[in-house]
Amino acid sequence: MRGGRLRARGASWLKRSVLLSLAVVLPVGAAVAGPVGTANAGFDPTAFDFWVDSEMGPIKSRIFRAADGNTNRVVYALDGQRAQDDLNGWEKDTNVARALMDANINVVMPVGGQSSFYADWNAPSNFFGLDTGSGGSSTGSAATGSAATGSSMAPAQVAGKKNTYKWETFLTTHLRNALSSRLGFNPNNNGVFGLSMGGSAALTLAAYHPDQFSFAGSFSGYLNISAPGMREAMRVAMLSAGGFNIDAMAPPWGQQWFHMDPFVFAPRLVANGTRVWVSAAAGIPGPGDVSNPMEIIQGVPLELLAMVNSRAFQVRMATLGGGNAHFDFPITGVHNWRNWEAEVYRMIPDLSANIG
Repeated sequence: MRGGRLRARGASWLKRSVLLSLAVVLPVGAAVAGPVGTANAGFDPTAFDFWVDSEMGPIKSRIFRAADGNTNRVVYALDGQRAQDDLNGWEKDTNVARALMDANINVVMPVGGQSSFYADWNAPSNFFGLDTGSGGSSTGSAATGSAATGSSMAPAQVAGKKNTYKWETFLTTHLRNALSSRLGFNPNNNGVFGLSMGGSAALTLAAYHPDQFSFAGSFSGYLNISAPGMREAMRVAMLSAGGFNIDAMAPPWGQQWFHMDPFVFAPRLVANGTRVWVSAAAGIPGPGDVSNPMEIIQGVPLELLAMVNSRAFQVRMATLGGGNAHFDFPITGVHNWRNWEAEVYRMIPDLSANIG
């Protein structure tokens, strides 16, 4: 009985603390949490589901085959912080897959991983030992069960809550090997790009797995996460995007945290000779950004934060003599899919020249 009262008291304290944190940091946290605009693309019937087992359960990716049928040129497209369990946002909200296919590039879109930063976490996400998993059912990715047999899936947020996120391991081992053995995809000299959460993750993957990734692109990514205030901004964002606890991901200012910080590991990218493409807009609404007032309210501070992070990373690379990086800072644009889609189109020639 006493234990139940303590748990209830802890939950009540947690709720009050979370509400206070949200009140203090929400303008920044909401921005970090994910995109606010769409380009209204939706499900693409030319792609197919590709399931691969992992420590997190079976994970779905969506595969788009290159127009010329080659298996040598491959790029991974990583989602943002509000990644869902049905489709990757790049498929839902943009048409970049078609452009990449037409450029004779095979596209791999992992599905799921909300708030994961595509990292290997320390532990399942919980608060003070309290289970934060949600009920209900899902047929989405990253759920326990067998996709091949059609058996019932567990809640979509099993991954990362009932078990531990292991996304870096999945992308660089399980998925990489399955794509090679089952589809014949080249496991080396691939590209990877992402937005927001996926942007910093793309650089991380390339830094530590240079044989797999020779190209990395970040759009509105957070590339200086050890800067003052960034961890707390990310904490609030992760609470907003799925109720995840950043302390389960990595303790502050330790080796695992710095492993995820592009500003810290930039020397690896220079030494590897990885081709890097970094973009963040100025946060000034452009002609296509004013149709939805919420895109302005949420998207402006988010993009400003990403731009400051990306500019800091640019300076860091310059001090290291990093001539392997391209930086693009459009004078208008907020944090939305429309602008990221346009940036991918600008990036494709450079990506095409540096993979395979």
